[in-house]
Amino acid sequence: MKPIQVGLLGIGTVGSGTFNVLKRNQEEITRRAGRGIEITMVADLDVARAQAVVGAGVQVVNDARAVIANPDIDIVIELIGGYGIAKALVLEAIAAGKHVVTANKALLAVHGTEIFAAAQAKGVMVAFEAAVAGGIPIIKALREGLTANQIQWVAGIINGTTNFILSEMRDKGLDFDVVLKEAQRLGYAEADPTFDIEGVDAAHKATLMSAIAYGIPVQFDKAYVEGITQLGAADIKYAEQLGYRIKLLGIAKRAAKGIELRVHPTLVPAKRLIANVEGAMNAVMVQGDAVGTTLYYGKGAGSEPTASAVIADLVDITRLHTADPQNRVPHLAFQPGALSDLPVLPMSEVVTSYYLRLRVADQAGVLATVTGILGQAGISIDAVLQREAAEGENQTDVIILTHGTREGSMDAAIAQMQALPTVLAPITRIRKEELA
Repeated sequence: MKPIQVGLLGIGTVGSGTFNVLKRNQEEITRRAGRGIEITMVADLDVARAQAVVGAGVQVVNDARAVIANPDIDIVIELIGGYGIAKALVLEAIAAGKHVVTANKALLAVHGTEIFAAAQAKGVMVAFEAAVAGGIPIIKALREGLTANQIQWVAGIINGTTNFILSEMRDKGLDFDVVLKEAQRLGYAEADPTFDIEGVDAAHKATLMSAIAYGIPVQFDKAYVEGITQLGAADIKYAEQLGYRIKLLGIAKRAAKGIELRVHPTLVPAKRLIANVEGAMNAVMVQGDAVGTTLYYGKGAGSEPTASAVIADLVDITRLHTADPQNRVPHLAFQPGALSDLPVLPMSEVVTSYYLRLRVADQAGVLATVTGILGQAGISIDAVLQREAAEGENQTDVIILTHGTREGSMDAAIAQMQALPTVLAPITRIRKEELA
């Protein structure tokens, strides 16, 4: 059978990895897919560099629309990134009847509803395994492998840059700013790391996972997003003493009134496997009612790990290329007409546990006043750790762990505690998840 022809838009790190892995493993991929898969056309602004990567026999152009217009191209891989031209090109490829493979989590998290509807109307597939957690096949696991389950929660370390920074802060006792500079020097963090360190990248990915887990439209604008820039070495040290580690988690959880969708630093018990994921690695835990807890671990970025996911999508599309569109796996796991209108809850309605660090005057009655405010708010205390003041100092840290409570109640209690004259600095609040 004639090989399926693929056009590649953008041949940077992931694009070159995709081309090389596809070429290197062509025989096995063909045996799995049932026919050959060949990248026959590439669009990149740097034509000379792209031609050097792909060699003779592959047409290289500087206009992505020339790839989309080529009637011989069956699948378009979009690896340009961003919300702008990438969105236009993906929609044009769909309109031209091409299947699309993309690693663009930002595009799908913001515009996925429009893109999936266009693909559904045209009878083509949009595959995006590489958009979440690099080489880890978490989209396929959620969409297919766990399809018998009611997903109770998903919690993931889905940004390698922030995980590297937090690992270094814990291992070396350094503050955030120092470790960020080191991460940039080593190439783990971009020159402008905002999307990573502020949690936006993780929120894009968590948005996609929430849509697949619960059959809701992608709703990035409803996600609560908090990064790691305010974390101090002291909190990482105190967490360790209490038996926890701090990780930036993307969380999607089924609650009584809707779906929680949030990204923030989180205390996780040190005995959990996910708490021991170090460096730039990724991991996702999924809790299903039938299967229990499952864990997916691996490289969340990089040329060939991400290429592995891109090519898996190419194989899936090749297998289903001639299938009736009604019999394909839906983009968001649930049939398009059966998506739920479950609301994404505002953060004030989320129930979780908390770590609080208060810098207080070292005098009698302070702890009783603080715990009294929490008690009046109906917030149950799990543990208290009070540090002795250093010699010659008249202030100290009080660490409080709470049981589960509504975020709105905690906000009000923190405002009351912050107003106390004996609380000498802004209160640090970090959410806590047992992931049991």
